[in-house]
Amino acid sequence: MDLMDKLSILTAGAKYDAACTSSGLDRNRMGRIGNTLPSGCCHSFSSDGRCVTLLKVLFTNVCIYDCQYCVNRRSNDLRRTSFTPRELADLTIEFYRRNYIEGLFLSSAVAVSPDHTTERMITALSLLRHEYGFSGYIHAKAIPGADPLLLRRLGELCDRLSVNIELPSETSLSLLAPDKHRGDILRPMSQIQTAIQISREEEKRYRHAPSFAPAGQSTQMIIGATAESDFQILRLTEGLYQKYQLKRVFFSAYVPISDSTLLPSPQEFQPPLLREHRLYQADWLLRFYHFKSEEILSEKYPSLNPLVDPKATWALNHMEQFPVEVNRADYRTLLRVPGIGPTGARRILSARQWRTLDFDSLKKLGIVLKRAQYFITCSGAMHEALRLKPDSVLRNLVALEKPSLFEKAPEQLSLFDS
Repeated sequence: MDLMDKLSILTAGAKYDAACTSSGLDRNRMGRIGNTLPSGCCHSFSSDGRCVTLLKVLFTNVCIYDCQYCVNRRSNDLRRTSFTPRELADLTIEFYRRNYIEGLFLSSAVAVSPDHTTERMITALSLLRHEYGFSGYIHAKAIPGADPLLLRRLGELCDRLSVNIELPSETSLSLLAPDKHRGDILRPMSQIQTAIQISREEEKRYRHAPSFAPAGQSTQMIIGATAESDFQILRLTEGLYQKYQLKRVFFSAYVPISDSTLLPSPQEFQPPLLREHRLYQADWLLRFYHFKSEEILSEKYPSLNPLVDPKATWALNHMEQFPVEVNRADYRTLLRVPGIGPTGARRILSARQWRTLDFDSLKKLGIVLKRAQYFITCSGAMHEALRLKPDSVLRNLVALEKPSLFEKAPEQLSLFDS
């Protein structure tokens, strides 16, 4: 098969992996530039904040597994192909030299066995690193079930490793991917975490100690293919962060690609993109705002509000904690105010050392007063918005975020305690 045919097939096979935050975006229009639909590239962020372009590709789409939710499952009728290690290395370095890309995101189906596939990926990355001297960013997907020694070698060649947890529960995984087991997925996560910790200790002691996945590890789970609630997903996400010190959990709205009776019907199902978006917002609260999953959702109220973001929902259901006095509140209290993020909270703490803050000062500091005005006071001064009742505040926040949603679903416009 021609190399460009292989590239077309294997980049298309990789597009369902939500390693970049642009998943689900479809803004393309005829006659306009900037088509977001064709696969082949994704974006990541470097340690200095730059957005970098990565070649996003599978090593092979030949697979021994028959996961019902996967486009590359063995029972699916599609063209199969694989790169050779040399082909992938040459392709990556040539794209880099032409300034098309700045790094590589490499995933793969499982051909022959996990060990065989991992060995082939290691060979390709070794060519890139050692023969071509490529020191750019590489993110590789670890294959569950591969030998720990192979996993160690793969991690020494990559900046980041990830193992997809795929589905939120063991029950769903057994139903839709009977060849896979939760333990086989969690085991390499633990191995990666341990290897990262050992590598960091060795780097402190030895100048030339080899790095192991210095950018950490991440994972991904599919949302909407099975019946797990947002609360179950969020609790699992929190547990993964705590146990394996993950850098990121990615959520991928299920896209119907199978006629299996075990999955939602392609004719009646729409990818839950808004739900995916709300889960990312809740994930942000876990990672940067010191929230616990039990504060955001509960067994009694297991679903995220589609109308407003999770932070605003929490605030509206805990109005007894507001208003917050911005000239006296500590950092964590400020983070609980809608419209104030980590950067804004730090600016407030710094600025109030020199002067008493008022609403004009907050606006200059970059605080989103359209949201925050309902929840704060400045030296006791109240904004007119504080005189509104919670239901009116909710309506205003919905109108700010998505007016069209407010118009289409007024019956959902109600508070619920989470």
